Amino acid sequence: MRRGILCLAVLMLVLSPGVLHARVSGSADTALQRALAHYAAGKLNEAAGLLRGFIVSQADSPQIDDAYRHLARIHRDLGEPGVALDYLKRTPAADDRPQDLLLRSDLLMATGDVRRALELLLGADLRDWPLVERQERELALAEGFLRLDEPQRALYFLHRAMLTDGRETPQEVLARVYTLFSDRFDEASLAEASFMYAAQPIGSLAMLHLGWRALAAGQKDLARQWADVAMAAPAGFPYRGEVLELLSRVSDQDSLKRAIGVLLPMSGRYTAFGEQVKRGMELARETLRLSLPVDLIYRDTAGEESVAARQVAELAIGERVMAIAGPLVSNAAIGAARQAGQERVPLLSLSQREGLAASSLYVFRNALTAQLQVQALVDYAIDGRGFTRFGMLYPKTRQGELFAGLFRDAVSRRGASVVAVQSYPAEQTDFRYQVRLLRGLNPNMPDDDGDEVAHGGSDETKTPAPFQALFLPDYADRISLIVPQLAFYGLERVQLLGTNGWNDAELPRLARQSIEGAVFADGFFRYSSNPSVQNFVARFVERYGVEPTILEAQGYDLAAILLSLLDRRDVLTRDDMRRALAEMPTFPGVTGDTRFDALGEAVKKLFLLQFQNGTIVQIN
Repeated sequence: MRRGILCLAVLMLVLSPGVLHARVSGSADTALQRALAHYAAGKLNEAAGLLRGFIVSQADSPQIDDAYRHLARIHRDLGEPGVALDYLKRTPAADDRPQDLLLRSDLLMATGDVRRALELLLGADLRDWPLVERQERELALAEGFLRLDEPQRALYFLHRAMLTDGRETPQEVLARVYTLFSDRFDEASLAEASFMYAAQPIGSLAMLHLGWRALAAGQKDLARQWADVAMAAPAGFPYRGEVLELLSRVSDQDSLKRAIGVLLPMSGRYTAFGEQVKRGMELARETLRLSLPVDLIYRDTAGEESVAARQVAELAIGERVMAIAGPLVSNAAIGAARQAGQERVPLLSLSQREGLAASSLYVFRNALTAQLQVQALVDYAIDGRGFTRFGMLYPKTRQGELFAGLFRDAVSRRGASVVAVQSYPAEQTDFRYQVRLLRGLNPNMPDDDGDEVAHGGSDETKTPAPFQALFLPDYADRISLIVPQLAFYGLERVQLLGTNGWNDAELPRLARQSIEGAVFADGFFRYSSNPSVQNFVARFVERYGVEPTILEAQGYDLAAILLSLLDRRDVLTRDDMRRALAEMPTFPGVTGDTRFDALGEAVKKLFLLQFQNGTIVQIN
């Protein structure tokens, strides 16, 4: 009796409505998940069978509408839009979500009911639609109007899709527009699109298509006009390369403009440098007396390699310039030099990037390089002073190590030697340790003993230094800390040699007598007695109201060299310009007399400057 009652109680508990619902619900979830897993794996028929079984066995499930939606998608993928539409119609119309409406319109189009599909899409309330679904709607509307042979309306919705963030990027949508223009637009429709969407990618693309069609009809002048306006496409226009190709087809390469392209950083972190170079170039154009005017066509590289490369192509093909000046920044110069070689257009750069000129016969460089500075100092020290033993003290930076390596090599080639070398971290402010090592003293000597050695005239400080000149490739703020310690440890009679980083009028005040007699090299000296420099400075001050820096001077010479060569009667082509640069006799520039070697590198006579009585004077 007791056992029977217990079994009955357990059976009632197991068969209670709550437990039964939980078991049925769990089983339904499992069946639905299995169906979706098959769908994701591409097993469409297996998924459809499971979903139909779910609908029959779980007719009261809250997930029944989801099952119908999934069946609709499966039959759409199976190419059965009518069956898919029947399943979708079984979901309540009031529950239509953006995905449901998009699917329903897709199925209506597939069954041929395009107008009904468009009515659904155009009547949708978009206020709560996510951006992804909004873009899908625009693309679906474009497809629907194409089916009704209304390409202009289709273009309108493709334009809207480009402006909406979604699964397709603007470039991908523009690719649809490209196909639309190719297949469905005549010249009149393209002209209308170029007007309606002017200053937008779609308008530029319409102009490109009009250019190709004009070329196909033998109208090269008209094709050229369309290509020229297409070149004004917004930044990032993905068909710019095709525009350049069209321009190359319609351009007479023997008919070049009397123009020079200029690549400078006019935005970004190097903007100020670009503006300085530009001022010097404009002064050169205003000052030089040319037989005919020459255009300077500026482009902003923003210091970017890819941008500079694209701009070289545009200037060479689109603007048909004779030569290109710049870039200034190393990254931009790399891209520009590579493209200049491909386009066979001469490029004269101001970049300090090593190996740039050697990359192409068409690339030249007129910059103040480390190599030029080192060569000027070594020639002065060995030829002018007869020194044979040198020391080096340099910062552990990329530039410091470059200067040190070049100096050592230059000294060795001349039969002299570097007998003492020390380096220091870039942020160091106390140099006693390195100076003592250079002098041959104990670097760990206590400060008091060091004072006694230095001031007491020990045998160590009375003996000559192991070198006659010391090379210090650093900037003025660091030099002002180093040179007093050199004198303190008995190196006051050693000739100090420096780089253009020393060119600071405050250095004599900061370093006091320790800097007296030191020599450094630079590419421009505002107080030079050279008449060319004096005339340039006077004109610059009159024009801009400030004194020029080396960047304005370099810009002046950059333009002056190219403008003077372009004004020669025998320079009619780019190859003429390239030969003229390669064979140029010494040019009397304000940054030093200049010519180019076989690799296109500038061979310049730099300014040798010396600290004398608290001022900087030119000694060569």
